[in-house]
Amino acid sequence: LRALTSLLRFAGKKRRSCPNVLLMAMKDMNIAKLTSADLPLFSGIIQDLFPAVETPVIDYVFLCNKIGLQVTPFTVTKVIQLYETKNSRHSSMLVGKTGSAKSVTWRTLQNAMTALHRKGDLQLEVFKVCDYPLNPKALSLGELYGENDLSTNEWTDGVLSSLMRSACAGKPDEKWIVFDGPVDTLWIESMNSVMDDNKVLTLINGERISMPEQVSLLFEVENLAVASPATVSRCGMVYNDYTDLGWKPFVQSWLNKRHKVQYSHS
Repeated sequence: LRALTSLLRFAGKKRRSCPNVLLMAMKDMNIAKLTSADLPLFSGIIQDLFPAVETPVIDYVFLCNKIGLQVTPFTVTKVIQLYETKNSRHSSMLVGKTGSAKSVTWRTLQNAMTALHRKGDLQLEVFKVCDYPLNPKALSLGELYGENDLSTNEWTDGVLSSLMRSACAGKPDEKWIVFDGPVDTLWIESMNSVMDDNKVLTLINGERISMPEQVSLLFEVENLAVASPATVSRCGMVYNDYTDLGWKPFVQSWLNKRHKVQYSHS
């Protein structure tokens, strides 16, 4: 039901810009989470459901900043998929092994949206993006969410609760709380009320922190081996497959860096 309501809500946002709304929304919300082996199966099902229907391609404006990265079709596609996923859900997960360009994907999108906002581009509704990264596995539950001192009965704020307060206040920029670490049932289950439509973090002292529209959650994880269906159904998924990226972009960036060092010494 969550997937159905998210699909209909996302289709409602696209109804003015795309004639084949349902087909476009189904592709944008599902292709990003599929592996390269499952993608032909999904395309075959779509062709059976929507015969002789062509999906329009939305042209996105991308700014190539010179930060030593290679512009490949894989990375560009993943940046677009993350942008579409974040438009449909306020909680998104980047899933993939180390070296599959997960951090590059969201940082490239962040830099592009911030640059377009400064440029004043009117084709896309973009805002300046501020990120708040943390590693939830490096903290205990008390350090993450906050805890009461049993001897003095004083409340000590946690890292996440403090981050959410600072993110929910201040300028109306787009703000991403980035969870860079493994998904564990010990801490992720307490985030279910934040990831669903309630958007409320309930602390053990009874305080409730509401998450406004401009704040969203982004999880950067290697796998979802211990994640429950309740957690997975609340998030939009973008799967980065290392086999699709390959080793050539890494070697090319290394060679470019070597050439710059040689030229500087000469």
